[in-house]
Amino acid sequence: MPPKRFTILVIPEGSHKVRRFSVERVVLKRFFAVAAFLSIGFFLLVFDYVQINLDQKELHRLRVENRSQGEDLHKLMVKLDDLRKELVVLAQNDAKVRVMAKLTKPKNDSLAGIGGPAEADVSKQFDDIQRRIDTIRRQIDLRRESQEEIQGFLNDERSLLSAKPTGWPVKGWLTSTFGMRRDPFTGKRKMHEGLDIAARTGTDVRVTADGIVSSVRTEPGYGKMVVVEHGYGYRTYYSHNSKNYVKVGQRVKRGDRIAAVGNTGRSTGSHVHYEIRLNGLPVNPKKYL
Repeated sequence: MPPKRFTILVIPEGSHKVRRFSVERVVLKRFFAVAAFLSIGFFLLVFDYVQINLDQKELHRLRVENRSQGEDLHKLMVKLDDLRKELVVLAQNDAKVRVMAKLTKPKNDSLAGIGGPAEADVSKQFDDIQRRIDTIRRQIDLRRESQEEIQGFLNDERSLLSAKPTGWPVKGWLTSTFGMRRDPFTGKRKMHEGLDIAARTGTDVRVTADGIVSSVRTEPGYGKMVVVEHGYGYRTYYSHNSKNYVKVGQRVKRGDRIAAVGNTGRSTGSHVHYEIRLNGLPVNPKKYL
């Protein structure tokens, strides 16, 4: 049977006096129980303290990360808004120019729908915004391709318009038209391949389209003559001049002075014989006045 009491002997160092303590078994059990309880409580307090510190550090880290993600999200939203504005401007300009140029619609004329409520998951928000940005970028690329197509078309149109003869080469009055007529020297019917425009000798003769002077010469029938190549198959002739002001290879713009009205060659009076040839064949200049 276990003892009911325990005796504790205390022997101080350097002393022969022994102290004796008697403790009941029940009291000792209670003491150890209380000690164990206090030890567990102390351990739990230390654990909670350490855990709270760790939680606070994690909370601080999450707050910093959340703030950083918020800033990144704001930057993405600003970027998305800028891209949308750029796309709207491109779309409006594209539509206006295509209407003016009478071109068909571009490959993809539909704008990507952007909107909707914000999602709770930040990572999903980032993914969704990135998808929208990628979609808008594709739309912008299509718009740029469309504008390049328009630019190419307009450049061709501009070049063609610059090369196409337009207007009168000299201020004067029409004395002979394009087509069959009676030759003033022989009286026989003969094809007249241009227009005769009468004017005072020395009046400026101006080129009717942009081009390069291909010939400056004197012909028995035409007298002093200037020939200009315009491209796209167009070539113009200015004959019976009193003076030629240009040289072969010289670039000229519509309206530039190239010669002066005269009466050289086979002519009955001061005038300009004006011809237009398209792909080597004479055409009626009256259609281009």
